[in-house]
Amino acid sequence: MSESKPGYIRRFWRFFWSPSGVISLGFLMIIGFVVGIMFWGGFHWALEATNNEEFCISCHEMEENVYAEYEGTVHQLNGSGVRATCPDCHVPKDWWPKIIRKIQASRELYGHFITGVIDTPEKFEDNRLYMAGRVWTAMKRTDSRECRNCHEFDYMDFTQQQTRAGDNHQIALDEGKTCIDCHQGIAHKLPEGWQERYEEVVDKLAASGELPSMPGRERQAAELEGYLAVNN
Repeated sequence: MSESKPGYIRRFWRFFWSPSGVISLGFLMIIGFVVGIMFWGGFHWALEATNNEEFCISCHEMEENVYAEYEGTVHQLNGSGVRATCPDCHVPKDWWPKIIRKIQASRELYGHFITGVIDTPEKFEDNRLYMAGRVWTAMKRTDSRECRNCHEFDYMDFTQQQTRAGDNHQIALDEGKTCIDCHQGIAHKLPEGWQERYEEVVDKLAASGELPSMPGRERQAAELEGYLAVNN
């Protein structure tokens, strides 16, 4: 009496451990590894290619409006020669926040190619307050994260600043303020009604509980204190 035909799982298991199966599996693993590297490299290339000033101002809406305002400001020209370009201020450096921002930016391409919502200076001005409110909301939620990549109260020597700047920074430090609370239009023109709009942004975030539980500098100090407590 002939032996019954093995089931699919048993036949696959036998093939898996056969010489030809091992060779095939190894070949597939190598191909998968190479394709994975190529995909990851291509992904990073695309990420960096869309994360520089040249790309940001490649559309006329940015070049003719906000970039024109940015030119000549202290963030572009200064005694130290250190520049803050578009992605330095508007794209997070940390991995997941950067990916989230890129996804959000992909939605903005719809406005560029389909609706043309800000494709003329007049349209841009009409929407400036709304767009500024979106930026203020994002920066307030993160305790001015992108600003603090370069500017941090803990490393400021107020005695070397101009009297007014040093005094105001000390007040901001004492009161737990964040950069965007005072520098809403640091490199761009403030729209009409900006102060009322910013107050609305802060009130809305406070009411929804979306404000950071502690400013970034206090959070860093707490993290450092926790690290020292564990490792000492």
